[in-house]
Amino acid sequence: MDTWEDDPADQRTCLICGDRATGLHYGIISCEGCKGFFKRSICNKRVYRCSRDKNCEMSRKQRNRCQYCRLLKCLQMGMNRKAIREDGMPGGRNKSIGPVQITEEEIERIMSGQEFKEDAPEHTWGNSGDSDHSSPSNGASEGNQPSPASTLSSNRSVEMNGYTAALRDQYINTSMSTHYQLLPHLFSYATHSALLAPQPRSLYPQSQPLVLQLVAAEDLAPLATPMLIEDGYKVTQVELFALLCRLADELLFRQISWIKKLPFFCELSIEDYTCLLSSTWQELILLSCLTIYSAQIFGDLADVTAKYTPSDDELQGFSEDGMEVMERLIYLFRKFHQLKISNEEYACMKAINFLNQDIRGLSNISQLEQLNKRYWYVCQDYTEYKYPHQPKRFPEIMMCLPEIRCIAGKLVNVPLEQLPLLFKAVLHSCKSSPTSYRAGPSPCVTSSSGN
Repeated sequence: MDTWEDDPADQRTCLICGDRATGLHYGIISCEGCKGFFKRSICNKRVYRCSRDKNCEMSRKQRNRCQYCRLLKCLQMGMNRKAIREDGMPGGRNKSIGPVQITEEEIERIMSGQEFKEDAPEHTWGNSGDSDHSSPSNGASEGNQPSPASTLSSNRSVEMNGYTAALRDQYINTSMSTHYQLLPHLFSYATHSALLAPQPRSLYPQSQPLVLQLVAAEDLAPLATPMLIEDGYKVTQVELFALLCRLADELLFRQISWIKKLPFFCELSIEDYTCLLSSTWQELILLSCLTIYSAQIFGDLADVTAKYTPSDDELQGFSEDGMEVMERLIYLFRKFHQLKISNEEYACMKAINFLNQDIRGLSNISQLEQLNKRYWYVCQDYTEYKYPHQPKRFPEIMMCLPEIRCIAGKLVNVPLEQLPLLFKAVLHSCKSSPTSYRAGPSPCVTSSSGN
């Protein structure tokens, strides 16, 4: 595995400036220069200004010209300020892999210095270049996987209506559906950035077998739980709840079978696998429903929920938690539909989400971290190789994972008796949307799909 992490390193690029990346730093793949700049900016509570339009080009040669835009891009790409040790010493506060997703409002609080106000009444203003010499590092990953509570702001209007015109303008030359333009854009690349130029290259020799092994571990056969209802039949709340339970049982059984087929099954203890599964099974089920089983969930199950009519009491008693989960699921449905996740990407996403070393009770955390890194790099390599004209694809795919984790965390707060109404509302909204899966092919395409 050491050769896997060292061999292709010179071909990975920093998501901030495009320079050669040295690893995962504060949650994203970046170079030593941007890693050090982000750490100094946060530790020293610096507030910068942009003398232009806050959309300066970020490249290896241009990155020092505007500190404001450099820090802004660090935050937009998912660098996690909370992973920086408070004492400023090397080594992050924990070692999870993955970017953190924050809203535009939170980014503005950091960029304006509002977040530092109580601790640092005197702001440091600067426009000069910043040295690329980062502070000493032990070479380990300094990322931090966000908790469900930290992934998004509670201000749902911000989430569902998208970011400001300044950020949307950066996508003026990007082809996307009308509905996707209404969704928040989590990452931004300058329209003239060198990052947009496709970099044709071959797939790393280590990636192909690992991807194939992950896909082989998946049960891609259609769900066996019957979801056919006679025309005119009225489904009751109890019947729909029972159907949802049967589906959950089958999906959970498939996850247990999946674990035994994983290529790294022998590298962890049964106790660690049990701990991981008990903490992530809801996330794994959500991910599979939005991808490989989407045709049945948003097709057959949607037909069943359409025959269920909730009572006025059920409608009036629908909780705030249920509303938030509904909105987030609809958002994620549209996001996945736009991305059209391949089976290979799905298999990597699932493994990365499962290998979460932040879960309490695990014994072999260091091995989990190495496995997580391995499949993080495999997924990035495969995505950049398969979709060279979509430079935003890999970070956007990875940002779906904290959202899934957030939804799973909030789903446990929804009363059981409200689940039938929740699923009816979500499936009805997605099925009636012009971007519904049923309007086209399944979003989880095969490995032979094009770009």
